[in-house]
Parts: sequence; C-alpha cells; structure tokens
Amino acid sequence: MCFDLDSRPPIAPIAGGALDHERLTLPTADGHQMSAFRARASTPTGAGIVVLPDVRGLHPYYEELALRFAEAGVDAVAIDYFGRTAGTAPRDADFDYRPHVGQMTWDGTMADIKAGAAAVREGGRVVAMFAVGFCMGGRLAFLTPTFDLGMSGAIGFYGWPTGARPSSPAPVDVAAEMRAPILGIFGGADEGITPEVVAEFEHALVAAGVSHELVTYPGAPHSFFDRKAADFAEASTNAWRRTLKFIRTNTPAG
Repeated sequence: MCFDLDSRPPIAPIAGGALDHERLTLPTADGHQMSAFRARASTPTGAGIVVLPDVRGLHPYYEELALRFAEAGVDAVAIDYFGRTAGTAPRDADFDYRPHVGQMTWDGTMADIKAGAAAVREGGRVVAMFAVGFCMGGRLAFLTPTFDLGMSGAIGFYGWPTGARPSSPAPVDVAAEMRAPILGIFGGADEGITPEVVAEFEHALVAAGVSHELVTYPGAPHSFFDRKAADFAEASTNAWRRTLKFIRTNTPAG
C-alpha cells in the first residue's frame, strides 16, 4: 500500500474552512452501492474534485484530504472501490484490501468514479470538475479525462502511467483520448516509477497534444506526501501549492 495506516495528508487545517462533511452510500450505474465521504466548502470557488484513494480504498487519509480541499474552496468527494466485494460498512485497520483489488474491473471502477463525480456536482455549485489520486488512484486520475465527465483537469500523485492491467488501461496508451490538462507529481527516488517511465508519459502527452505539467521532486520516495515524512515537508508543501494552483488556473472565473 502507499501509506502506513496512521498516515495523514501533510496539510495544516484551516479553522472554519469547511462548511459540512458527511459519510455517504452512493448508488452506481451498474446497480451497486459504494461508500464515500463528502466535504463542501463554506466559500465555494466553483471547483469540485473526486478523490481517488490508493489500494486501501476509503481510508481516513482521504477523508481528511477531502476536508482540506473544502477548506480551500473546493467541494470534494472521496470514494471507495470495494462496495461490490466488501460492502459499504466502515472497516478497521485489519481490513485485507488485496483480494478486493484483485476483483476490481475497469467497468466497475469507472462506474464508481462517475458516481463520485455526480455526488460532487449535487447542488449545482460546481462548474469545473477535477480528479486527484494517489498511487493506484493516481493512475485512475490520469484516466478520468478519457471519460465523458466534462473534466477540467486531473492530478496524479505517483500514479503509474505505463503497463495495461485488467482493472485499467495504461494512461500512456490512451493519451490521445484525454480531453483535459494533466498534473503529474512524482518522487525522484521512486524505485518503481523511474525517470524513464515519467519520460514515456511525457512523450505520450506531447504526442497527443495534451496540456500537462509533470513534476519530479529529487530525492522524494513513492508516497512522500505524508505528514509523517518530515524529511520531505518542502516537497509536500510545494506539491499542495501546485495542486491548488492547477485547480484555480483551470476553473473559470465566476
């Protein structure tokens, strides 16, 4: 998994920033249900975001991240992937996510992401839709501009952009279908997503004419965006600023 069980986003809360938050059970278009967590901004900017977790699904890390987005004026919904196989009840730290990851399908994952986007848009406050994901969720975030969701941008933290899998195509293979800007955030010391992998993604995006920014933080490992990773606090702070700037830049002025 990307993070330790007690990991949390390295973002300081803003007092009074979030209007409300709630845990949800959402219906999906293929007749299933999934768990989600929604946070709505007290001062909305018109931006909304679907938060796509790593292999653990809806972990407290991602619920807290949704709150931090709301405090920044971005309505957010963090989703789970395992409603079809693990149900929608809350899970403890002993939850074994691995068998459920193995049962994920691309059609089911797309249905979950679309249900999350619909929940973000409830109330008519959102004029610009984004996705952000981490590790497996980062890869999925890169793929959301190929959906029919009217995306304004996608942000992937150390999402693997190469290698087709049963549960998702490779972003490099579908770059020509992307219809929104991409922000990719990577660690220079990531032993899996090497500079060569990032360069292959860059080449695919350039060839497809996709507006993009791929940022690599020297010395930072996979999953550096973590409150406990004090050695990489500067990289985390910069990555959060880039994320919010990317959202602002791609959200129409009210």
